[in-house]
Amino acid sequence: MKFHTDDPADAVEQAFFRIEREQMADVPILNPALAVEAIDFQRWQGHWLGIVVTPWCMSILLLPGSTENWASTGENKRRFVKFPAGDFAFLGGVEPELGEYQSCPLFSPMDRFGSQSDATQTARASLIGLLSAPPAAAEATPKQEQTADQPDLSRRRFFALR
Repeated sequence: MKFHTDDPADAVEQAFFRIEREQMADVPILNPALAVEAIDFQRWQGHWLGIVVTPWCMSILLLPGSTENWASTGENKRRFVKFPAGDFAFLGGVEPELGEYQSCPLFSPMDRFGSQSDATQTARASLIGLLSAPPAAAEATPKQEQTADQPDLSRRRFFALR
């Protein structure tokens, strides 16, 4: 198994640039305002966590930082990963530049983004949200008692906000 001792952002970008060139070139959902970009890869529980923005999708990625505690899923197999914001479903994948990795899609298609900056800011906010526990007040307030000025802070709602 391949694991990454250093920040895998360059390898992530190489892999997704290749995918764009070889598999996505004529796909009509590509947003021409966007490019492949690896966002804020960081160590998380001994592995690498970050987001990849592409013209066709935005996904959270997990890549092995070592063989220790890596839960291998196999290609296109799902597993749930617990984060402070909740449990998220990740699919296993393999690319030559990355080896095994796992991804959790956030957006596809990417037509709601008018610029690379918009997509990058959303990716960064999503990563912060993923790694932050929900506010205690939002958890304690039953949905039926929420008022118009109290947002629904569920995971789905959080990632759907822009």
